[in-house]
Amino acid sequence: MTMPHTKSRGILDEETPLLRDGNAPRKATPLPITQILVLLLLQLAEPITSLSINPYINQLVRELPVVGGDERKVGYYAGLIVSLYFAAEAITVLQWSRLSDYVGRKPVLLCGLLGTIVSSLLFGLSRSFWALVLSRCLHGMLNGNVGVMKSMMAELTDETNMARGFSLLPVTWCIGGTIGPFIGGVLSRPQDRWPNAFSHHFWGEYPYFLPCLATATYSLLSFTLAAIFLKETVNIDPITKPNTVVNSNLPRVGEGEILDGPAKDTEEPLPLRALLTRRVVISVANYGMIALLNMSGGALIPLVWSTSVEFGGLGMSPASIGSWMAVYGFMNGTFQFVAFPRIVGRFGPRRVFIASILFFFPVYMMFPIENLALRHSSRGMNPAVGLLLMLHFLGSSLSDMGFSAIFMYLSSAAPKRSLGATNGIAQTVVSVQRTVGPAAAASLFAFSLNNNILGGNFAYVVLLSLVWVALGVAVQLPKSTWKHDEQ
Repeated sequence: MTMPHTKSRGILDEETPLLRDGNAPRKATPLPITQILVLLLLQLAEPITSLSINPYINQLVRELPVVGGDERKVGYYAGLIVSLYFAAEAITVLQWSRLSDYVGRKPVLLCGLLGTIVSSLLFGLSRSFWALVLSRCLHGMLNGNVGVMKSMMAELTDETNMARGFSLLPVTWCIGGTIGPFIGGVLSRPQDRWPNAFSHHFWGEYPYFLPCLATATYSLLSFTLAAIFLKETVNIDPITKPNTVVNSNLPRVGEGEILDGPAKDTEEPLPLRALLTRRVVISVANYGMIALLNMSGGALIPLVWSTSVEFGGLGMSPASIGSWMAVYGFMNGTFQFVAFPRIVGRFGPRRVFIASILFFFPVYMMFPIENLALRHSSRGMNPAVGLLLMLHFLGSSLSDMGFSAIFMYLSSAAPKRSLGATNGIAQTVVSVQRTVGPAAAASLFAFSLNNNILGGNFAYVVLLSLVWVALGVAVQLPKSTWKHDEQ
């Protein structure tokens, strides 16, 4: 008589599966804190440098002879200065990202930081419109770090901790969004604020050099930190080639061990045409759309807030703009760090991304509402206007969740050995969108005012229409991130 077959815990027989059940949930891998912290400190240099000019850029343009004293023209030229940085970045960022697949991430990051230092100092020493443009273009051409850092983050994480890792990228940007505008608003025109300490004629001739010097100093500290402590995530083997990707989270191979997957990827980087799969195209398209919406709204904040109330703005000073943007940066960073991992775990990346697109509706609508509230206020800035600004910040924070969500889709869509090239393609598209966004939004605002279309609110109608287009692209995303075995 045959006895029923039973298995006891820990007893192996020919029916015991050698591999773990693919449906069983994996315990989250601990993040490599030290390396991620170094990476985030390096990333901080980018928003500090880029956003530090926002509080004073419109005032700087007003002081240039190119506008001829006409405040309504400021938007054209300020938007051009901001946009041409991204145009220059769009030309070179793919090359920097592809180069990092071959020579490693660290050398490219160090080159980018050097470019940031030089261009920041040149911007502070510029005294004409075209000198400002050239210094910003130089910054964009020499700095491909944004895409490379996303590649490093993907290599330092796996599917169990990717949401936590990528949620830190917008948090870092938000911290930079707090520090950068504060530096730009407080340190601009130091001779006016502290005449005794900055009495030398240099500070009167170059009133915006001090914030540029401060941001360049941080970039220099970041360069030193990276040179000493940052570890390469791409192992360049000069003998055997191809290169290998090093991931500290993957299990180590020991004698008799069976792994879920390979410890390293030994495939050659793919040609660009082979990277343009459906999942990469959809992910990149959504990244481009949210970047366009975000940059358009971001460019309007300092422009609208610095414009006088009669022309649809809030009439704020550079120092006031810097302080409010610092409040937003702190609020947004805290929200992304605390809320995003929980929200994406509860609702999934697709729902989070679509919701983030929807929140651009109230973000754009807040601009004319804030101006309307100020027009009907007899005391200027009051608690009601302050409450509207805080609601504006809340909507922007909710919309920024989409960046962490789409980073997850991009990283899962990319072939492992072409992660840098894939992020380079994405960053190229985003740089083009960020070129178009600020210039188009600022020009639309100026066009609406000059022609009094819809009471100067035509720009917001166009932007609200663009949100619907972004929603049509967003619904193409799958419910969860892409699987690497999908075709």
